[in-house]
Amino acid sequence: MILPQLRKFTARGGRLRIITTTYMGATDPKAIQKLAELPNTRIRISYNVKETRLHAKAYIFHRESGYSTAYVGSSNLSHAAIADGLEWNMKVTQQDLPGILEKMTATFETYWHADDFELYAGSTDEFQQLRQAIDHAKNRDMTASQYQLYHFTLRPYPYQQAILDALQVERQQRHHWRNLIVAATGTGKTAIAAFDYRRFAQSRQNRPHLLFIAHREEILRQSRSCFQQVLHDPAFGELSVGSSHAENPAYLFMSIQTFNSCHLWDRLSPSYYDMIIVDEFHHAAAASYQRLLNYFTPKILLGLTATPERMDGKDILTYFDHRIAAEIRLPDAIERRLLCPFHYFGVEDPIDLSTVKWLHGQYDTNALNNLYVLESLPAQKRAKAILQSVDQYTADIHDVKGLGFCVSKKHAHFMAAYFNAHEIQARALDSETPNAERLRACQDLETGRLTFLFVVDLFNEGVDIPAVNTVLFLRPTNSITVFLQQLGRGLRLAPGKDCLTVLDFVAQSNRSYDFANRLQALLGHDQPVKIRQEIQTGFPHVPKGCSIQLEEIAQKYILENIRKRLSKNDYYRELIRELYTVNNHIVPGLADFLQAAQLSPQVFYNGNRSYARLCAEAGIIEDFPVSEEETLMKKAFPRILGIDAPHWLQFLQASFTNSAPQDPGLTAQYLRMWQFTIWSKDYQAAGMHTPQEAITQLNQITPLKKELLELLDYQYQHIGMITKRAEVPYLCPLEVHYHYSRDQIFAGLGLEKPSSVREGVKYLHAKNSSIVTQPTDVFLVTLNKSSNEFSDTTRYEDYSINSHLFHWQSQSTTSEQSPTGQRYIQQNKNGNIILLFVRENKKNAFGHTENYAFLGTAHIVSHRGSQPITIIYRLDEAIPAKYLAMTDSSGVL
Repeated sequence: MILPQLRKFTARGGRLRIITTTYMGATDPKAIQKLAELPNTRIRISYNVKETRLHAKAYIFHRESGYSTAYVGSSNLSHAAIADGLEWNMKVTQQDLPGILEKMTATFETYWHADDFELYAGSTDEFQQLRQAIDHAKNRDMTASQYQLYHFTLRPYPYQQAILDALQVERQQRHHWRNLIVAATGTGKTAIAAFDYRRFAQSRQNRPHLLFIAHREEILRQSRSCFQQVLHDPAFGELSVGSSHAENPAYLFMSIQTFNSCHLWDRLSPSYYDMIIVDEFHHAAAASYQRLLNYFTPKILLGLTATPERMDGKDILTYFDHRIAAEIRLPDAIERRLLCPFHYFGVEDPIDLSTVKWLHGQYDTNALNNLYVLESLPAQKRAKAILQSVDQYTADIHDVKGLGFCVSKKHAHFMAAYFNAHEIQARALDSETPNAERLRACQDLETGRLTFLFVVDLFNEGVDIPAVNTVLFLRPTNSITVFLQQLGRGLRLAPGKDCLTVLDFVAQSNRSYDFANRLQALLGHDQPVKIRQEIQTGFPHVPKGCSIQLEEIAQKYILENIRKRLSKNDYYRELIRELYTVNNHIVPGLADFLQAAQLSPQVFYNGNRSYARLCAEAGIIEDFPVSEEETLMKKAFPRILGIDAPHWLQFLQASFTNSAPQDPGLTAQYLRMWQFTIWSKDYQAAGMHTPQEAITQLNQITPLKKELLELLDYQYQHIGMITKRAEVPYLCPLEVHYHYSRDQIFAGLGLEKPSSVREGVKYLHAKNSSIVTQPTDVFLVTLNKSSNEFSDTTRYEDYSINSHLFHWQSQSTTSEQSPTGQRYIQQNKNGNIILLFVRENKKNAFGHTENYAFLGTAHIVSHRGSQPITIIYRLDEAIPAKYLAMTDSSGVL
């Protein structure tokens, strides 16, 4: 229908680019072949319909006049859609909706450069491949299933790659080779394990021996299939479970029952397996796993679990050096539709818990049981309020499939009896319920014969019902891990399930009860957000598709709890004394305090407090005089928290302990960067005689020095990536993919007055820098340039297209012919260096200036336009997965 017009357009020099997929078999191979024959035409196709389900219909017309247009809607490029069908489409113009057009362009470019989209040139083999893929998508050629499974190289999603990066840091940076991954069921833990094994295999000359342990045959079959797809090897691995018997033990997918019955330890040496993976590792504390864990000595032990806290109190972290290597964050899983969205309601609880006995970081269970069950009046009052809330916040009680998490067995049975008495079918389950009854109750909930199950101590295992669409938090747990485990029981995807309704009953609480971390866990951000601000602005940072609503009284209780905990130091001093007493009068370290308080250092260090001073006020260390240095450090601690570069951290640790630094050649630059971090000026302007005084002055106050060293160690223990140096022909102290302030960047690069840089670009050369020997352009990119955090209209000037390509725009005054413009355009010819730094916002959630992530060196790929010039750069180092969500404006990566 429009082929003649496309022929004319491409014949006169117009460029045509097309992206499509084989999803649903909607693409016509003959049409693609015709288009591929046109001049100046390029086509990219994704055959990976499992992960790339592109179903959009959009047509973008770029015009050099500035009057570009686009159409987006439901119309396919077919006669029926354009001429006959009832379709809905919207026209977008550059003049009226520039932000929308930029969004569409950015999204197209991201897909165009994605690894999943293969170039289609129209060869006979390519046409056969396309036709076969379309036939398979339409179920016309079932023999193509093997082709579909093993044709592509499967790649991890960014959230999975972030987990793999964290595992690499644990092993190579920290030398921990026994690693635990925590993630909700259904979020792709097995795929991460397969990618991890593939990477491990690529690093070795021979394929490493693998033992994969699980407790169910279905899991083992699915896991082997996943490994086969990731490894491109349909013959990989043998099953050893039930009636399946393996002949070769080299690559085994085995049940723990079979492992114990076949006595592998009698036939194989302890070091036979290079990698052992244990699925559902929370089972591993059982006796049946001990021979496996104690006999074999693999290079890598990888544990996978959704539930690291067991109901019997056994600690599985002892197998992993008391560390969780990585966790899949809630928003990542929800936004990838691996978990369903939640609608969380904070509901007023009529029972006052502010005077309930507090023991070992929790409410006393017996005291709660008295209030919730044994004392008739408050128990009936609370149960009535719960029932009313269920009626208020669920659309139709007949559609509810609910779990209620209770404080005790008596409480679970009490709640089930109360609901049954009010004609809502319910059942109580606990650890004493026989397995057959438990299974029957779960089936009854799924089929609708039961509306609620009230459970206690079954959040780890035994209750796994994807259809659950309502969760009641009836026990106030102070463990964020337990809270997320219980929440995860309702986040499984299921047919007909749009979201999970969460009712959390909020009471007047003990000051030690932590509402802030509970809400922080729901938001799931890497960096903590200001919870009070989130509450007051309606939780703008909640994951996509989710919502958090607090009843008025519940919100009042939460804000009062946060005020008591976080605004005043009384709580912290009390906690410090408690830790001191529990630990046999040993002064608790900073990390122990932060863990006990379930507190991020960003929240604690507000510019007005120090841990050393609180310890002195709590009476557990000797008091020390107030000094200018202490005031200075209190203000500087938030800036010190921004230091995350491993080599710089090691240098500072060595300097404050009088040890020899690892990078003596960088001493002057590291000291100057530290000088500007603390004093915001050079040492002469700060009244010092030598740069070393930036260390010696702070070394004189022992409690502050100790705190500083503990904070530096805390930062080092939370390094998230393998360190890399920027490859430049001069001594550069900046490490790629770590964070720096403006002053730290230019102090390290030898600019005389770092604070004088006010714009996002700075040209360094031998005349204005004591370090730079080859002309260097430094780009400081703030992605969200609008003062309104939620404006999208300016985000599209600078963004990542994929992990290696970055779209950047010069200042609006820079023309193509200007000396600056020519320097940018002729970079590859002249050998200039580009250093790219990126941050999301000017200020972080706590009002402090946000540091820049150093993305490393870059080289120009293409450019267009003038005033501003738009340039595509290729980064020498791939953008880490954990940063892609920040730099990707399209939302595709």
